[in-house]
Amino acid sequence: MLYSQAVVDYLEYLEIEKNRSQATIANYDSYLQRLTDFAGAELEVGQIDLELIRQWRLWLNRLGGRDSQQLSKATQNYHLIALRNLLKYLAQRGVDSLNHSQIELASVKRQQVNFLNLEEVERLLAACQTEETSGLRDRTILELLFSSGLRVSELVNLNRDQINLKRREFMVRGKGQKDRLVFISDEAAVWLEKYLDRRTDNSPPLFVNNSANRRSVSQDGHHLRLSARSIQRIVQKAALKAGITKKVSPHTLRHSFATNLLGNGADLRSIQAMLGHANIATTQIYTHTTDPHLKSVHQRFHSKNEEAKKKESAEPEPADSLKKPA
Repeated sequence: MLYSQAVVDYLEYLEIEKNRSQATIANYDSYLQRLTDFAGAELEVGQIDLELIRQWRLWLNRLGGRDSQQLSKATQNYHLIALRNLLKYLAQRGVDSLNHSQIELASVKRQQVNFLNLEEVERLLAACQTEETSGLRDRTILELLFSSGLRVSELVNLNRDQINLKRREFMVRGKGQKDRLVFISDEAAVWLEKYLDRRTDNSPPLFVNNSANRRSVSQDGHHLRLSARSIQRIVQKAALKAGITKKVSPHTLRHSFATNLLGNGADLRSIQAMLGHANIATTQIYTHTTDPHLKSVHQRFHSKNEEAKKKESAEPEPADSLKKPA
């Protein structure tokens, strides 16, 4: 069986049987196509062995050069994961092929989670000039991202009729076409109501570009819907105005949402559900960013924490009746 035909079959399987999004299918297509780029269009499934994969990994590692950035180890792993999943699919259909479990992934250094503390979040929110409709929209977007932990792809696909301001909740369709319930803060709901009251168009999308303020009318409003790139620019612009020097993206606010919840005592399973993570291991990255208990232990017992020691020594002695007998 030709590898190229196997790829076509697998992508159709992802679309029809697994109900994967077009973005996911496009990513798989791109990763799997790179094996064809390396080995040629006449590659047979039966020719894929560990030696071929070793050579392909070398080729992937050396992609790029002076004019283009090399693929990161994580991105190289995405290629291998796509191939493993393809081989698993072929085995399930009785096609003689390499055992997918024999393909090992490269060791990848855990990336540090980039998040904003509460003071930085407040500065970011205050950077929006809400007198203008576009500024009010931008403030609402930032409030919604921080209060809900939405992915940018989920945010841009929201429509007005999805939002229940009274209950402060709505449903979104996330990765893997899975639905989940999302909650927003009282403050985010206030800004959302202000923004919707200011809108003069009838377009369904929740967040629209500036042309919507000229009473543009559309059947579905798709051409007015803000893109993910537009949301990224809005976040970056606000961060620049707020004087935040670290790199800030919509996903930074998602990280900030999770870190804020964890720091205030929320349990990991609840955060997993609110973020829409399929695996708890994905959520556990936030345990490396904050641990209030460990911090309090450090402040209480480390010899250099003079303030804590002074506070301890200033505490009154227990009443005589409560003291233990000598």
